[in-house]
Amino acid sequence: MQQIPLTYQTLYSELAQRSLDASFTTEFNIDGRFVAAEVKGRRYWYFDVPNSGGNKTRTYVGPVDDPEITKRVENFKDLKADMRERRKLVSTLVREAYLPRPEGKTGDVVRALAEAGFFRLRGVLIGTVAYQCYPAVLGVRLPSTSMVTGDADFAQFHSISVAVDDKMPPVLDTLKTVDPTFREIPHQADGRFTTKYSSRSGYKVEFLTPNTGSADYESHPTPMPALGGASAQPLRFLDFLIHQPIRAVLLHGAGIPVNVPAPERYAIHKLIVASRRRTDKDGTAKSRKDKIQAATIMEAMIEQRQTEDLADAFMEASDRGPAWKEAIRRSLSEIDDRERDTVQAALARGIQKLGRDPAEFDFGGAAATPKP
Repeated sequence: MQQIPLTYQTLYSELAQRSLDASFTTEFNIDGRFVAAEVKGRRYWYFDVPNSGGNKTRTYVGPVDDPEITKRVENFKDLKADMRERRKLVSTLVREAYLPRPEGKTGDVVRALAEAGFFRLRGVLIGTVAYQCYPAVLGVRLPSTSMVTGDADFAQFHSISVAVDDKMPPVLDTLKTVDPTFREIPHQADGRFTTKYSSRSGYKVEFLTPNTGSADYESHPTPMPALGGASAQPLRFLDFLIHQPIRAVLLHGAGIPVNVPAPERYAIHKLIVASRRRTDKDGTAKSRKDKIQAATIMEAMIEQRQTEDLADAFMEASDRGPAWKEAIRRSLSEIDDRERDTVQAALARGIQKLGRDPAEFDFGGAAATPKP
C-alpha cells in the first residue's frame, strides 16, 4: 500500500483540529455559557442559552473528562470559524493526496445530521461512508473500488440516547434540507416507527442500534429519544463495532467532524458480518465487499505497525463466544491466500505480545507459532 506523505498527514491533522473547533463556534451561540453538571456520578458539559421567557435552553455537549471537549469549552471565546481556509485544505487533500471524498448527496446528508447534533450526541457514522475516512486516519491509500455506496448508516447506543437528556431537531426535517423528496419508511414490524428514510432517487438513510439480547428483538424498532423522532433498527454485533469510536473528518465541503468506529473494530466486525450475509439478491456481493474492506484495513494497520490494536480487537471478539470465533475464522479462510497468511501471522505476533497464546484462536499451521 502507498503511504500518504507526511506533509498531507499533517494537513489532515490540522483540518481535523480546525473542523472540530469550528463546529463549536457555529453550534454554540456566543450569548450562552458552558456549565458542568453531574449526572449519575459523572460530570458532563452543557450549554445554556437564555430565551425570551427569562429561562434558559440547555444543550448537552459531552463528558467533562474528555480532554478535547473540555479544552474547547475553555477556549470557546477564542474560537473562530475559518471555512474558506478549511475548504482549501479539503481540496488539497483530495486533489494532491488523492484522499477520497464522499459522493455529493452523502456528504450533504452527513453534514446536515452533524449540524443537527448527531455526532455531538455521541452518534457514530458506520458502513462504507465511515470506511472513506480510514485512508487519512491510517495514513495510507486504500482501494477506491470498495468505497462505493448508495446509502448512509448511522448508529447510537440506546443507553446513550436516553442518558444525554437532549435531542436533535426532527430527522425528516433535517434530511429535507438536503433533498425535499426524503420521506419516512414505516418499519415493517410496526408502522408507527421509522428507522429508515428514502429519497425519490432511492438514496437511503438508516439508523441502527446494538441488539445485545435475543435475536427476536431484531424485528422490533427501538425508540431513540435523542434522534429527533427517529427509531433505530437493532442489530447483533453492533455494540462491538461502535464501542469507543474515534474522531475523524469526512472530506466534504469545509470538512465534517464525525465519529467513526476504530479501524480495528471496523475490520473485525466486517469479518463477522461477511460470514452471516444471507444469500439473497445482494448478500453475496455485500459479503465480498465486507471481506475486501476488512482485509484492506488489517493489512494497512499491519504496515503501520498497529498490530497490537488489531490483535486486541480480534481477541475481544473471539472471546465473545464460539459463534463470533467461527464467523471470523470462516471469513478469514475466504480471503486471498497471501492476505490471509499476512494477517494471521501478524495477529499471532500481536496476540503473543499481549500475553496470550495464539494457539487459543485456532490459526493452525505456522501462523500459530510466530517467529521471535
